[in-house]
Amino acid sequence: MANLDMIYNRKSVRKFKDVEVPKEDILKMLEAAIEAPSPKHQQNWNFVVITNKELINKMAEIVATSHEKIGEIAKTEKDRKIHMSVLKYYTSFKNAPAVVMVYSKPYDMIEYKILKENGATKEVLDVLVSPQSAAQAIGAAVENFLLAATEMGYGSCYMTGPTHAKAELEKLIGFEKPNYELMSMISVGIAEDNTPEKLPRKPLQEVVTFVD
Repeated sequence: MANLDMIYNRKSVRKFKDVEVPKEDILKMLEAAIEAPSPKHQQNWNFVVITNKELINKMAEIVATSHEKIGEIAKTEKDRKIHMSVLKYYTSFKNAPAVVMVYSKPYDMIEYKILKENGATKEVLDVLVSPQSAAQAIGAAVENFLLAATEMGYGSCYMTGPTHAKAELEKLIGFEKPNYELMSMISVGIAEDNTPEKLPRKPLQEVVTFVD
């Protein structure tokens, strides 16, 4: 059986050594990413690699400002505290020497077009798009990237939280490709020594059902 250590060794890393990640290594991770499956093989992804430290810090400032504004409108102090408690996780990418911004375009569904043209109700169309195929493709590509990074000796962290500031981040980065929008981010680098252990997973019996 193939060695699956990269799967079990992968964990979210949020503290990195001040060591540059060679471009050729990032490209190897991205080569692994684009081997992922995607609905109808549309490969609806695009990756923007940020290594400019000044730009990364500016991105973190934008996320922090957006996060604080959301916290200010929380209806209860409890909600505000819970929201603000995750800010350090949403901005942890500022510690990384490289950040990969993952963009996606909408998933083109011929069945959606056919049903809509034949008067399908909103409820029917909503059910059709509920699997969020575009996001699922991105998730598969990101996981390939994370596993490749682990196998190559790097730490990484997959983030969607910072995208509450996506409009401002997109403007700052300036990446323009028709119909593409920011979906997630990956921080990558050499992990600091003694980073936190991987969090436990739910037992299989809690998440698996066999239908014989």
